[in-house]
Amino acid sequence: MCIFVYIFYYIFATMRKLLLLLTVLSLPALSHAQYLWDFGVQAGASNYLGEMGGKEKTRRNFVSDIKLSKTQITAGGFARYKFTPLISAKLAANWIRIEGEDNKSTNRGRVGRNLSFQNNIIELELTGQVFFYEVPDLGHTYRYRNDFKMYAFAGVSGYYHNPRTHYQGEWISLQPLQTEGRHYSKVGVAIPLGIGLFFTIEKRHRIGWEFNWRTTFTDYLDDVSTVYADPADLTSAEAIALANRHNELGDDSNKDYPVASNYGPGKKRGDPSHNDSYLSTSVYYSYVLRGRSSFYRSKYGSIFKHKKYKKRKIRAKF
Repeated sequence: MCIFVYIFYYIFATMRKLLLLLTVLSLPALSHAQYLWDFGVQAGASNYLGEMGGKEKTRRNFVSDIKLSKTQITAGGFARYKFTPLISAKLAANWIRIEGEDNKSTNRGRVGRNLSFQNNIIELELTGQVFFYEVPDLGHTYRYRNDFKMYAFAGVSGYYHNPRTHYQGEWISLQPLQTEGRHYSKVGVAIPLGIGLFFTIEKRHRIGWEFNWRTTFTDYLDDVSTVYADPADLTSAEAIALANRHNELGDDSNKDYPVASNYGPGKKRGDPSHNDSYLSTSVYYSYVLRGRSSFYRSKYGSIFKHKKYKKRKIRAKF
């Protein structure tokens, strides 16, 4: 009998040690699964690609035609959820300012056109992130508290915009004026694409960077797209004045840009073959919320549930 008791005790002690060892080895994976949400804020720089400003050649794609002197600012906030170690989704609300000014261009035709704009874009964006590089334990501490990740992302965003220009000491909204004789919406859809990275510090704090390029389905972020309208077709004296601002430059007989006849009705004002786009590069900080893993809830969740215990009633016997 004593031998059986000893064997049972030995098996029980061995199993307990093995269970403890497996628990210790699985702690990094379990703790990794518990940190699913992070909430943060971002700020950075913004710019756009369209008809306004730019360099000496005609309009070119991507960053080759951006005028860095017109770089503006962006700010926003976001929430991110991790579905798997490789895939996350992020919902962000952003405010993005873009500007353009022909007299900052090295293209003499644009300088003669003499248009300018500013646009404050309010954006709601949903993207999916795919992580393609990771250092899970920075410093090789074996505690898995600090890490580094890089990711690519794509998604969809909805935005509100309202291009305006500075005229006679005040900012004038351009969309209601229909300066090209056409109506366009202040609401649009864009496709964001980009890359990013972040460092996680003590599992709770993330410091990151993102580059985000948005392709739109409109050519009117800057209120310029097609040809000069006939002044007779415009609705107000203000619309006529802001549709063609070449005359504000005065006598162009000694200038090296095209003469006034090149800026008249039916002449090229923009490039409708390319839609406008805008970009931002920003740094961000987010705080990671610690949740309970499914393993934790299934095994230990009931321990912490509030239970009402009924007192045992003792019936008196007579």
